Amino acid sequence: MKQFLKFTLATIVGVFIATLLFVLISFAIIGAFAGAGESATVLKANSVYELPLEGMLVDRSQDDPFSGAISQAMGKTTENSIGLDDILSNIDKAKKDPKIVGIYLKGGSLSGGIASIKEIRNALLDFKKSGKFVVAYADNYSQRMYYLVSCADKILINPSGMLELKGLSAQTMFFKKTLDKLGIEMQIVKVGTFKSAVEPLVNTKMSDANRLQVNVFMNSIWNTILKEVSASRHIPFEKLNTYADEVMMFQPTQKAKQYALVDSLVYIDQVEGVLKKCDKNLKKGDDLVFVKHSAMMRVADTSKFDKNKVAIIYAVGEITDNEGEGIVAKNMVKTINDVAKDNQVKAVVFRISSPGGSAYASEQIWHALKMLKAKKPLIVSMGDYAASGGYYIACMADKIVAQPNTITGSIGIFGVIPNISGLNEKLGITYDGVKTNKMSDFISVNRPFLPEERDLMQNYINRGYELFVSRCAEGRKMKPDQIKAIAEGRVWTGEDALKIGLVDKLGGLNDAVKLAVDKAKLSSYNISEYPEKEDFATKFMKSFTKDIQTSLLKAQLGEQYTLFQQVRNLDKINGIQARMSYDLVIQ
Repeated sequence: MKQFLKFTLATIVGVFIATLLFVLISFAIIGAFAGAGESATVLKANSVYELPLEGMLVDRSQDDPFSGAISQAMGKTTENSIGLDDILSNIDKAKKDPKIVGIYLKGGSLSGGIASIKEIRNALLDFKKSGKFVVAYADNYSQRMYYLVSCADKILINPSGMLELKGLSAQTMFFKKTLDKLGIEMQIVKVGTFKSAVEPLVNTKMSDANRLQVNVFMNSIWNTILKEVSASRHIPFEKLNTYADEVMMFQPTQKAKQYALVDSLVYIDQVEGVLKKCDKNLKKGDDLVFVKHSAMMRVADTSKFDKNKVAIIYAVGEITDNEGEGIVAKNMVKTINDVAKDNQVKAVVFRISSPGGSAYASEQIWHALKMLKAKKPLIVSMGDYAASGGYYIACMADKIVAQPNTITGSIGIFGVIPNISGLNEKLGITYDGVKTNKMSDFISVNRPFLPEERDLMQNYINRGYELFVSRCAEGRKMKPDQIKAIAEGRVWTGEDALKIGLVDKLGGLNDAVKLAVDKAKLSSYNISEYPEKEDFATKFMKSFTKDIQTSLLKAQLGEQYTLFQQVRNLDKINGIQARMSYDLVIQ
């Protein structure tokens, strides 16, 4: 009886907690629904666009019905995401609208890829050509954020704040010893001396080839950062390196001002006074009107309707054969085919931010893009990375545009077959069976490769590599041997890729759009984005179970969610892969 009462009480408590959690989440989601229909923003005179530099920068914004609600219900904070597309659009609106007098960059801990951050920086430099001001304030600036705000007219920091300037470092996590302890051998077949994506599975440290390529592209990225900060802040390149060696975040904040890295040490309540002085037309006694990022997104688009469209197709994430996050081949092919059939679409910009993935899926997307290119101009815009499979789907474009610090190339492929015989032995599991032919049990995970099996796999990988090389040679109008000389899985920055012919121009998404417009000879046009974004209600109804599971994991694991995702994705490595080392963390 006592046991029965104990279990009954536990059940009641469990049901109560689950119900309470559901109610809390429901209220938060209902609140989000209520806010989804907010009216258009009408700008007033002396408006300042307040751009928050906090959270996670993503290529495209998406309504997330669950993360915030679940985190709040669990008493945890959530890291908001902010879309690069929305930021660029808002900066452009702010430039063109006469009621906006400047941009206030608030905060200094937005995390995102360096190429995407450069894209925002370039947009701010373009904004300044209008004669309007850009002012930045933060309690603390991360190194990437300092790079971004270094273009501002004035950089303000809290007197007790920190400014990070220390140079770049890169780390890769290696699983070899863990796999050894489990009794799992990862059998690798690959082409490409520099193809480093498999190294975490079979090595305990970087290979010499990988160390060389990482050292080269890291220095290229760092030099780009220093050159641009030097030009904006009028500080010699060599001095910036000296300051970085001092590790500025642990130096007195006054030193950042002494070195001209910032302009003033102020508290948050003093910022508005600085901004008012920057507005030359502000009358005495008048106030500035601060326009939040979300409100700026609701400012009406004043561009006139035009039947001619330039399509921007976003390809973001890992390339996969199956359903899931990232670039799912069948979905992407359908999107490309639909755009190709749309007679109002006169030119296409294919925006890629991908480390690659399935070689088979990459080939299907390549074919669809080739068919599209036969009908319309096709320009590729590379984001933070467009490497391996990401380059595979880029190579046939009429022109390829990349940022100097984009990561690209990595032309090489590999296959991974685990051998879990050691794990089986630890667990006491044995196998027995029959077969009709010599290799009916080809590529069993319960034993090592046979020599003839490895030869067959290597030949299969070699054919895949030759196909990859031929696609690149065809697209770049080069000979296969010319591609092989710069391939071997080697990773390049956009700056170096331009020198060796893998890209055509350095720039961002707007530069790619201009090339597409010129090639299509359009005098007027509208931009259309694909795949179409799902609104809040659609995403809520379509992805309820999956999004709640993901949001719960993110809320529980926090920053460790990325590591969990990497381990979980190991089972997605099916067939041959055109993928770069996606777990390289640059800090």
